[in-house]
Amino acid sequence: MVNFPFLTPGKVVIILQGRFAGKKAIIVKTFEGTYERRFGHALVAGIERAPLKVTKSMDQKKILKRSKCKPFVKFVNLRHIMPTRYSVDIDVKSVLKASDMAPAKSKERKELKKNLKELFNKRYLQKPGSNPGIKFFYEKLRF
Repeated sequence: MVNFPFLTPGKVVIILQGRFAGKKAIIVKTFEGTYERRFGHALVAGIERAPLKVTKSMDQKKILKRSKCKPFVKFVNLRHIMPTRYSVDIDVKSVLKASDMAPAKSKERKELKKNLKELFNKRYLQKPGSNPGIKFFYEKLRF
């Protein structure tokens, strides 16, 4: 098994394969391999739909509406993610646990995505501060 020591929790990655290809995500936890998935994989939480641009002239109601983002949570093969140089200080582990991702727990998954959306929206409305990874994470990937 190949070990990837640079794929640490909080690292911003880009998904390369599947439905969320080209989307940015944060690594929550990495796994060497389990009984269900016999390959190195990571639990990631990312943004499916990025927030829209906001200007000074917009009123508060419009700013709140345009600042919403749609999250996703997924297990991803380590070979299907590309790490970036950015890390973020969003505490996703407080909301997300690997045990909630079982296929039979669809209600918990919906609740989890709802809490994650709340967390991402709250962090987006705060100032990025000195962390450049926050600004990068919330921007749409242009290529």
